[in-house]
Amino acid sequence: MKSVTAIVALAVLTAGCSGDGSEFTEPAPSAAAAATAEAAAPVNSGPPAADDITTLDGVAYASLTGDVASGKSAFMQCRTCHVVDPGMNRIGPSLANIIGREAGSVAGFKYSEANANSGIIWTDEKLFQFLEKPQRVIPKTKMIFAGMPDAQKRADVIAYLKNPN
Repeated sequence: MKSVTAIVALAVLTAGCSGDGSEFTEPAPSAAAAATAEAAAPVNSGPPAADDITTLDGVAYASLTGDVASGKSAFMQCRTCHVVDPGMNRIGPSLANIIGREAGSVAGFKYSEANANSGIIWTDEKLFQFLEKPQRVIPKTKMIFAGMPDAQKRADVIAYLKNPN
């Protein structure tokens, strides 16, 4: 039985070969492909600067239009920890009037040192970046949310946060 298995394996391996097997070597990348890969590679593995709004998916907030109703629906996953009512903190701080606010500044909420000292002002664009992958933007934040990879949903949540009524 072992010899049959070995013969079948050898037949499979040699069936695709023609000559020296050079078709199995990966071609060298073109100069353009190498330059693109180099440009896409992160230069700094630390968090983005407070004024850096680049996203991992490359989508710019300005390229999307958020929908309040869709944002309210998408915000349901956030409601476990956050509310949009002023002065009401839960596991996370109130998100009422978050746009334009300094990170780590809601009275009565105990933030992580990383969040409180981030230097971030929550603009639409910075929040859009943060919602994609919070731990990337503020490493060591207490927020355990993995992120929202769908750019449109992030834009929708921001539209809702700007107008939750």
